[in-house]
Amino acid sequence: MKEKDFLMIPGPTPVPESVLHALAKHPIGHRSKEFSDIFCSANAKLQEIAKTKNDVFIYTASGTGAMEAGIANTINPGDKVLSLVIGVFGQRFADIAKLYGADVTEIKVNPGEAISPEQVKEKLSQYKEGELKAVTLTHSETSTGTANPIEKLIPMIKETGALVMMDAVTSLACMPLNCDELGIDVLVSGSQKGFMIPPGLSFIYVSEKAYAAKAECKTPNYYFCWNQAKKALANDTTPWTPNVNLIVALEKALTIMCDEGIDNITSRHVRLRDTLRAGIRALGLKLLTDDSSASSAITAIYPPEGIAVPDIRAAFKKDWNMIVANGQKELKDKIFRMGHLGFVADRDILTGLSALESVMIKLGHKCEAGATLAAYHKALEEKQLCAI
Repeated sequence: MKEKDFLMIPGPTPVPESVLHALAKHPIGHRSKEFSDIFCSANAKLQEIAKTKNDVFIYTASGTGAMEAGIANTINPGDKVLSLVIGVFGQRFADIAKLYGADVTEIKVNPGEAISPEQVKEKLSQYKEGELKAVTLTHSETSTGTANPIEKLIPMIKETGALVMMDAVTSLACMPLNCDELGIDVLVSGSQKGFMIPPGLSFIYVSEKAYAAKAECKTPNYYFCWNQAKKALANDTTPWTPNVNLIVALEKALTIMCDEGIDNITSRHVRLRDTLRAGIRALGLKLLTDDSSASSAITAIYPPEGIAVPDIRAAFKKDWNMIVANGQKELKDKIFRMGHLGFVADRDILTGLSALESVMIKLGHKCEAGATLAAYHKALEEKQLCAI
């Protein structure tokens, strides 16, 4: 059926109807008081979501743009940077740092694995005091559905005096994250994930320590310059022409999110993850990531032997009007990924599991009809969760 597609990918994600209505309004002047009021409201709510008092800048750019801004404003050629790489986007952060001339060392693990505290401790011990300028890391790796243990890793990094620069594109507004409590210096995210609006905006949170690094940074930049952004922020606006309609939509989405409450939002995402994974296992399918390091935003799944990922995705699309994602880079056609972040509810997980079961049976995988529904309810009961 046309116009019935449902996105169950790591992004873009579904958008609430009221947010779509806000997005469709006639543009307003980006130097008007009306826009400034909306912009300031959105900015304050972005701080609430990240649990921070740090400045946050809104860029008309993808999450990659915010990642580049983090590097461009802090890193000089030759600065030593340690990058914790658990997938495509952790590698991207490292590659951006290399592009700007940083001396980058990587800790890299196999897809589906998280970085261990032992690995970080050993590598950090190899640097002299004050030698390490920054550490880049990913919270939730979009390409694998793996989450790093940031509560253990970040305090170790902070002890060295290095900047903590974290990609939270698929974790912010989906997974527990307290920016100020952890002491994250540069935190980046994007609009098309947990924030429930289309692609086109990215967010970067900047600590006082990161501003100090900016003051010593000789790397030239213009569009992403924090000095320009901070000056504009003091005047309740943006330095350059923003995507006005997306910011209007963002403010509406953030209002919905703040009404639900960020702790309730992250609890919902945990419930969705756990019930989805239970249903997947009931079909006899193997998951890429262990429960101990599973993201609350994305789940990566191996196809059964003899069944191709493109066929699974095609059946989802044709029979159910549902879009699931392929793997990326070396994982292409080796896994498929189901997103459960943002404007997603228990009903969507049940629908997704029912579709997955139907697709598996259609493609010849031997599994018990109704297995996913039974596993879903058992998971709720065992974890004492309540579908809302």
